[in-house]
Formats: sequence, structure tokens, C-alpha cells
Amino acid sequence: MRALVRIARVLVHVLSGLWTIRRQFARLNPVQRQRQVQAWSLRMLQLMGIELRVLGQPPVAGPLLVVANHISWLDIVVMNAACPARFVSKADVKHWPLLGALITGAGTLYIERESRRDAMRVVHHMTEALRSGDVLAVFPEGTTGDGQVLLPFHANLLQAALSAPAPVQPVALSYIDVATGARSDDPVYVGDTTLLSSMWRTLGGRPLAAVVRYGDIQDAQGRGRRGWSADLRQTIASLLVLPGSRMDAPPPARWQGNAPTGEV
Repeated sequence: MRALVRIARVLVHVLSGLWTIRRQFARLNPVQRQRQVQAWSLRMLQLMGIELRVLGQPPVAGPLLVVANHISWLDIVVMNAACPARFVSKADVKHWPLLGALITGAGTLYIERESRRDAMRVVHHMTEALRSGDVLAVFPEGTTGDGQVLLPFHANLLQAALSAPAPVQPVALSYIDVATGARSDDPVYVGDTTLLSSMWRTLGGRPLAAVVRYGDIQDAQGRGRRGWSADLRQTIASLLVLPGSRMDAPPPARWQGNAPTGEV
């Protein structure tokens, strides 16, 4: 029953978001749009019964490329609730029922990950957006993982930060059981799991907290995209602190605070 009630509320909220995008976004400036996106995302998490914990310092302004690990369909909502950004996502996301239209309306750039030519096109648009002062966000794993193992990072989209040039901020995403503090698998969206089954498990399961931990903003400092990508992966691994996780870097000492993707 809890899941059914939450699904009904979420559906109404999604429809209101679509109405806002189609009727109001054209009249809003970029700052106003970001505020709308953040307010909508925060409300969405509230309706789903998901607590947001923001650790570290979110970006204040662009140009900036945010690089994060990828676990769930929920990641974009969580990151926009913490700090709005324009996302670069695989093309099939825009075909998701209802959510795809919302993600598209928020200014997402889509990439056909199997196409090298399309990756070059997206890097060009990313470079232009960064030069215009945007905050962009990418998931360099290129697909969702299980939240336990950090997948290899693809380096191609980092070329935009080198070409702009623009700094990069690493971000670690995780989902935990509020009662126990242990990692939660409920939002995981991998393998044969369907979007609907993952949503049902998330909405009907135990209370969750989405943890967004921001690392320090960094410049390339002479690194190429592959070397920078490897260093960012190591940094994100070090930011992920979860009981039972199998990340390949040592964890930091403590959390700092609490607050309401193909190779070329």
C-alpha cells in the first residue's frame, strides 16, 4: 500500500513537472530554471520518502564539469536536488515513460554511446556549454553499476573540460538504509532489472537516504583525458564510504556534514 500511495503521488508530481516545462520554462531565465528543477527534485525525493544528505561543498557556479558514479535511474533526481546541472546521458533515457520528457526538458544532452562520431558531436556541444558558463554532469562509467564495484571510467567526455577549458568536480553517490546505515540495493538498476521493478522496490522498501558527497574541484594540471579520468575514478572511490562496499581505494576518515559515458 505504501508503494501504491507513493506511486500515485509521484505520478501527479511528474505531470506537474511536465506542465511546468511546457508552459513556463520558455519564460524563465537559466537561474530561475535551475531553481525550479531543484525545487521539483527535492519535492520528488520527499514524495518517495527518500532523505537527501549532501556532504562537502556543491558547486556555486559554472563553468564546471561534475563527474559522478552511476547506480540508479534515481541519480539524476538526487543530483539535481543537491545542485542542478545539465546532464549528459545515453540516448535511450529520453524514451523512459514520463521521466524521459522531464529529463529532456531540463536541458539534458544525449549521446549514442556506441557511436564515436556522436561522442565527438556531444563533446563539441559540451565544450560550448562550458564556455557559456554551464554546470554539466556526466557518469563516466557509461552505465549503472551495483553500488559495490566502481566500473572503469571512459575518458572521452573529459575532452570537453580540456577544450573549454573548465575544472572538474568529482562526486560520489550512494544509497543507504536509514535504520541501519548499511548500503541499500533497492535503487540499483542493473542487468535484467526493469525500470518499473526498480522503482517499485525503491518506493515500497525500507526508508532510504541518498548520499551525495562532493570532492574538491580540480584542474587538469597537465593531465590528458585518460590520466585525468583514472585519477577522478580513484578520487570518487576514496569518497565512497559504505559498510560492505568493495571500492578499490581507502575511505576518508569521516563524513563532513549533513544537509536537507564510451572511449575515444
